[in-house]
Amino acid sequence: MTETDALLLARRRALAQLSALSLAGMAPWARAQKPMTIGAIYVGAKDDFGYNQSHAEAVALVRKMPGIQVVEEENVPETQAVQKSMQGMISQDGASLIFATSFGYWNPHVLTVAAKNPTVRFAHCGGLWTKQDPPNTGSFFGYIDEGQYLNGVIAGHMSKSKKLGFVAAKPIPQVLRNINAFTMGARSVDPKITTSVIFTGDWSMPVKEAEATNSLADQGADVFTMHVDGPKVVVETAARRGKLVCGYHASQAQLAPQAYLTGAEWNWITPYKLIIAAAQAGQPHPHFVRGGLKEAFIKTSPYGAMVSAAARQNADAIKARMLAGGFDIFAGELKDNTGKVVIPKGRVYKQTDIELESMNYLVEGVVGKA
Repeated sequence: MTETDALLLARRRALAQLSALSLAGMAPWARAQKPMTIGAIYVGAKDDFGYNQSHAEAVALVRKMPGIQVVEEENVPETQAVQKSMQGMISQDGASLIFATSFGYWNPHVLTVAAKNPTVRFAHCGGLWTKQDPPNTGSFFGYIDEGQYLNGVIAGHMSKSKKLGFVAAKPIPQVLRNINAFTMGARSVDPKITTSVIFTGDWSMPVKEAEATNSLADQGADVFTMHVDGPKVVVETAARRGKLVCGYHASQAQLAPQAYLTGAEWNWITPYKLIIAAAQAGQPHPHFVRGGLKEAFIKTSPYGAMVSAAARQNADAIKARMLAGGFDIFAGELKDNTGKVVIPKGRVYKQTDIELESMNYLVEGVVGKA
């Protein structure tokens, strides 16, 4: 061995010892795990005061979790574009878990990309996972109809015209379920109350949302709620017309403090943490994750100052029953708005019953067509 070779060998040994000492001084989790990259994709803007913002707020909390890196993309349409976004996050950023947050991302987009990337996990918001779907996919959602029922109770107390307005995107089961729950909550206060609904045709249609709100106000509606991605337009338009509002997705109280009664809000950080924890622990990917008020998947906005004591007391009593697991929204006898019995007398649907995931009717008291 030459003198040069001996020096090189000694240097390698020294570097190896330093490396071993450095690893020994690291925390066990730091040695064992490399940062996990998570992708999050939104169909609209992250600051829309609505659906996308509710997810972005949860992702902001995820960013603070140790061992996590996050990549995000907003304003991604429910087209081939989302497939490109997901594949880019996987191929370029090394994402091993993707949260695809919009309803239309599921079929065929998430299912297609998941089949091509079997080692990557895909968590879709709102989809109906079945055993025929790729095992690396799953869905999560919350029983926010509980929050809309409570919105309806407050609206029922606060409405003077006994006419409520609902601006909705599409007549899909989750939207119909919210319209029905809101109406049933209001009619539990006064059975004469009606809800008029206008569907705009898509998740974000600001001009049509303003037109729908004004049309419903012209028809006499004095309390509004909605199921669109960004409730900002509905809230501000209703407030300008001197009407009251129950919010949705996130709090819109700061947009119209004199009109905002309360709201049904998502608390997405709860399912996000559950799904991430399973991935970090190497446990099976959760396929069908659901929860409501009791499970902290949703929450309600604080009451506005104008909400009456009677309204608060009534809503709080029902909320307490929901938190205790003792209140069922959809129980018979229940008729749709054509007079047909859709839930027979004595039949009770629990939130976990799959029948509620495929609701295709509007209940008695709703003016509109599904």
